[in-house]
Amino acid sequence: MLKPDCIFESSWEVCNKVGGIYTVLSTRAKTLQDAMKDQIIFIGPDFWQEKESPYFREDKALFAEWQWEAKEQGLTVRVGRWTIPGEPIAILVDFRPFFEKKDEIYGWLWDHYQVDSLHAYGDYDEASMFSYAAGLVVESFYNHYLRHTKKRVIYHANEWMCGLGALYINNVLPQIGTIFTTHATSIGRSIAGNQKPLYDYLFAYHGDQMAEELNMQSKHSIEKQTAMYVDCFTTVSDITANECKELLDKPVDVVLPNGFDNSFVPKTAAFTKKRKAARKRLLEVANALLGENLDDDTLIVSTSGRYEFRNKGIDVFVEAMNRLLRDKDLKKKVLAFIEVPGWVGEPRKDLQERLASGQSFDTPLEVPQVTHWLHNMSHDNVLGMMKYYDMHNRKEDQVKVIFLPCYLDSKDGIMDMTYYDVVLGNDLCIYPSYYEPWGYTPLEAVAFKVPCITTDLAGFGLWANKEFGRYGEIEDGVKVIHRTDYNYSEVADAIKDTVAEFSGMTKKQVDECRKHADELSKKALWSEFIKYYYEAYDIALQKAEARMKNQ
Repeated sequence: MLKPDCIFESSWEVCNKVGGIYTVLSTRAKTLQDAMKDQIIFIGPDFWQEKESPYFREDKALFAEWQWEAKEQGLTVRVGRWTIPGEPIAILVDFRPFFEKKDEIYGWLWDHYQVDSLHAYGDYDEASMFSYAAGLVVESFYNHYLRHTKKRVIYHANEWMCGLGALYINNVLPQIGTIFTTHATSIGRSIAGNQKPLYDYLFAYHGDQMAEELNMQSKHSIEKQTAMYVDCFTTVSDITANECKELLDKPVDVVLPNGFDNSFVPKTAAFTKKRKAARKRLLEVANALLGENLDDDTLIVSTSGRYEFRNKGIDVFVEAMNRLLRDKDLKKKVLAFIEVPGWVGEPRKDLQERLASGQSFDTPLEVPQVTHWLHNMSHDNVLGMMKYYDMHNRKEDQVKVIFLPCYLDSKDGIMDMTYYDVVLGNDLCIYPSYYEPWGYTPLEAVAFKVPCITTDLAGFGLWANKEFGRYGEIEDGVKVIHRTDYNYSEVADAIKDTVAEFSGMTKKQVDECRKHADELSKKALWSEFIKYYYEAYDIALQKAEARMKNQ
């Protein structure tokens, strides 16, 4: 197998915490950094300019000579370390100067790769200018340090946002092996998000035609052409691999499942202490909001992730909690949190005052379903659905649902804890996704020893089934529910039944579930999954070497 001497990896989410791809890159970095000390270089957009970034530490001495040369070439870069485990080198580039050359760049892209940028809108231009700038950074760096060496070099682009850079490298530096990873096809996500049935009709959808119908031509075009031209095309799960074949007309070369680095999961004594602190805070927030003292025997469940109401199964979660209200088999009170960032205004002052007083309360606040005021209270999907079902968290209700519509970054004004510090306070996590290429949330849950419920439309759910050799049950640590385009109601019932079953388990049975969840998470560590990346590097390097021999 050919191994790279140097890897450049670009993503919109390098030193820029937006979503799941940040987790993929930031947890994988340590494994590659351990293997290739400082020969893996991440390239991201420079949003911070002169301001201090919480994710990046500049080092003006690193590649100082090249930094000066890059400036002479019209590239504004900052070089330093990404402040994550492993502290890999990161280069942040200011892409704004390239907007004035936008039409010229798009013209070049059409001439060489038939990418249609005519229908661009929204984030397409911004992402493309960053991607182009990232390509120029690699070209400049390669020419300065690597051109006259025999080093094997990889350029790895993540998502359609980095496609243009991969195509640029493919054109100007054919000796570099290129890899493109789509973490979800833009058109697949759009079909699912637009309430269209994705799975039953996947074989019949034509990607280009759907892109036109859904006004996605440019994103779809860059994604499809990048997949066609790179040396190694990859995605993150078998379910998305199928999507790529059908919608992009290109089978993937390798599936790169998303792993996890559990070095920051607290160990025994610290774990118990943090779990207690999380539960205490969640119950305090519930008391201040609901005016009801829920004891530690309360079953705390949650769902979390991006606010994609249908794709992430948030609608099914609310439906299941509503059905659970009338379930005769429920043995405990349930406190359910929806931890999904909405269009958040500000933390509720009345709730903050109650929490600050340290007292306990026996009357609820107004609107006892939400912790922060939203800009769109009357049009919010979660609150709208709860209102439709008359879910008002009344005293007599056995199930209380609370919407926590903010990023849990320890500065939200109510919880004031990070997501990882909150998640381990749960008894059960529920992620009934309809569209989920991989699914970090269930993997994170089990890494923190919290059993979870997911579906077989999530890459992680499919992988878990493969590990078990059958459909996962809650006793295995992960319950995997069969989900299709049309069985929404059955999924809601399966969640309701699983929560009711879990509420009746003995401490010993719960401990077994937690142990099995932990054991499964260990099989999804990067140390287990990194081999697939080496396979992709080998494919790309073999193709690059063959190309150079033929020149």
